[in-house]
Amino acid sequence: MKKQWMADVTLLVIAFVWGATFLVVQQAIAALPPNAFNAVRFTIAALFLLAIHCLFFREQLRSWSFPLIKAGCLIGFWLCLGYGLQTVGLMYTTPSKAGFITGLSVVLVPLFSFLILRDRVKPAAIAGTLIAACGLYLLTQTSTLAFNLGDVLVFGCAICFALQIVATGKYAPRFPALPLAIVQLGTVAALSWGYALLFEDWRLAFDPAVLFAPEVVRGLIVTSIFATALAFLAQTALQKETSSTRVALIFALEPVFAALTSYLWIHEVLTARQLAGCFLIFSGMILAELPILEWWKSRRIRRNQEAGRRESA
Repeated sequence: MKKQWMADVTLLVIAFVWGATFLVVQQAIAALPPNAFNAVRFTIAALFLLAIHCLFFREQLRSWSFPLIKAGCLIGFWLCLGYGLQTVGLMYTTPSKAGFITGLSVVLVPLFSFLILRDRVKPAAIAGTLIAACGLYLLTQTSTLAFNLGDVLVFGCAICFALQIVATGKYAPRFPALPLAIVQLGTVAALSWGYALLFEDWRLAFDPAVLFAPEVVRGLIVTSIFATALAFLAQTALQKETSSTRVALIFALEPVFAALTSYLWIHEVLTARQLAGCFLIFSGMILAELPILEWWKSRRIRRNQEAGRRESA
C-alpha cells in the first residue's frame, strides 16, 4: 500500500509538470514546427536516458531483448500517434474542445483495461472516471459545440493516449523501466522525424537561429528532460505499483495544473464554470480512490446478517 501511494504521488507530480509545460511549449512551437519540436524533444530525452543507462546502469544492458524492444515500440507508437493526431486536429478545432476530447482518454482507460488486460472494473472507478470527465468538460468547453474533422482527429488522440497508458500497464511489470522508456521515447523521436521530413520544414530544427532562440531552448530543456525523459521513466517504473485507472485519473489533473500555472504566470482568471470543473475532477478522483461502494455493500451485507441472526434467535 505504501508503494502504491508513493507511486500515485510521483505520478501526480508528473501530471503537474505536464500541465505546467503548456505555456513554454506554446511559445516554442511559434518558432519551430510542432512535430519538428517533438522530434528534437524526444531525441534529447532518449539520448539523455541512454547516457544514464550506459553510465550508471550498465548491468541492465543484458536485459535488452527483442520482446523488450517490441513492447517499447508499441508503447511509443501509441504515444507518437496521440501527439500527431492532437497536433493536426488542433488545425481544425479549438484548443478548449481539444482539451476536453483528449481528456476522454480518462474514460477510455477502464474500458481498454477490461478489453485488453481483463482487469475488473469497479463501479466506484467507473463513477469517478465519469465525474472526472464531466469536470474536464466544464473546465474546457466553449460555446462552439459542432463536431468537425478536428474533433474526430483529437478523439483518435484520446484513444491513443488511453492505449499508451494501458500498454504501459501491461508491459511495465515485465521489463526493466529504463530500457523500456528509452525504446519508447526513441520510437516517438523516429516517427516524429519521419512526419517532420514529409510534412514540415524540418530544416528549421537545424537552424541555429531557431534552435537556440530563448523560447525554444527553454521549451526543449523543460520538456525533453523533465516532462519527457524523467516523467516517462517514472511512469514506466511506477505504473506497475498502481492500476491503469488510477493513473488515468491522476493524469486527468493535467488540465487543472495547466489552468493553475496559467493563472500564476499570465494571470488567466478561471470562471465559475471552470472552477466547478476542477472540483468535479477532484471529486471523481476521491470517489474512485475510496472504496465507498464496496464499503456500502459490505455494510449492507453485515446488516442483513445481523437481521438474520436476530430472527433466528
